[in-house]
Amino acid sequence: MSELREEQQQLREELARPGHLVGDSPAMESLRALIARVGPSDTAILITGETGTDKECVARALHLASGRKGRLVAVNCAAIPATLLESELFGHERGAFSGATTRRLGRIEQAHGGTLFLDELGDMPLELQAKLLRVLETKEVERLGGGLPIPVNVRILAATHRDLAQAVREGRFRQDLYFRLNVLPLSLPPLRERPEDILPLARAFAAELAGPNVPLELAPGAEEALRTWPWPGNVRELRNFIERQNLLRGNGPLTLTPESLTGPASLKAATPSQLVLGQKSYREHVDDFERTLIKAALEEGGSIAGAARLLQVDRGNLHRRIKALGIPAT
Repeated sequence: MSELREEQQQLREELARPGHLVGDSPAMESLRALIARVGPSDTAILITGETGTDKECVARALHLASGRKGRLVAVNCAAIPATLLESELFGHERGAFSGATTRRLGRIEQAHGGTLFLDELGDMPLELQAKLLRVLETKEVERLGGGLPIPVNVRILAATHRDLAQAVREGRFRQDLYFRLNVLPLSLPPLRERPEDILPLARAFAAELAGPNVPLELAPGAEEALRTWPWPGNVRELRNFIERQNLLRGNGPLTLTPESLTGPASLKAATPSQLVLGQKSYREHVDDFERTLIKAALEEGGSIAGAARLLQVDRGNLHRRIKALGIPAT
């Protein structure tokens, strides 16, 4: 029995390290140990951290460590319009509203026997927060237009980059739901606070994007540049950086240089004089900046509606700018 328990613990630790939940920092070691410990429980967990820290990866690790037979169903609460989010989560019966021609199971029912991951929970409207709280307390869900509660066996994980405690004080988030979810908070430190994880992550991304047979080479000074770069976009920015270098490498090895992070090719490192003295016009520089900003918002928001919400612009105007700038719509 002792050997079986030890093997079970080892398996849980392996399950808690899927995808890119890698790193040798004390913070990541503690996080993996905690995931292995609490993964098999049914407790709701709130995952917090800055944008780009890969909170969904932690949710997947928790789901795998749980041993649940059902799926992990992820919902980005910021990417779905508030008017559609209720139907998306709870489902609806035929005829529940105009256009509801068939019965549709909501994401909560789809996660029956598994895990529901609610990303960017801080953007959920207050009225839906009350319904979510009822699901947590009763383990039942009611479809729109339906009269009977449906039992569901689902574990709920939530994530946000917002300060929910502050949102509670400001009346934008329900206090009872916050306490119900915050039983065991998991906080992901930003990448700049764990520089020892940057190189292992870079190697993992290089193996994924370039393939295991393409070597990752570091020019003199590249490792120091990687460790000292602030990485405001966290793990997501690092992955995008490795993907960009892979696209530019040609047929040779994937080589990282200090200039790839700090050279004039980076808008973050370019000075105003370098931009003005370039070959592009003022309008072209403005379009380039707007294109970069919109692409980042589309990636973060998951859709045009989500990007418009993040940028605080009209969805129709944003759609027209996307077409004018030649940005592939998601």
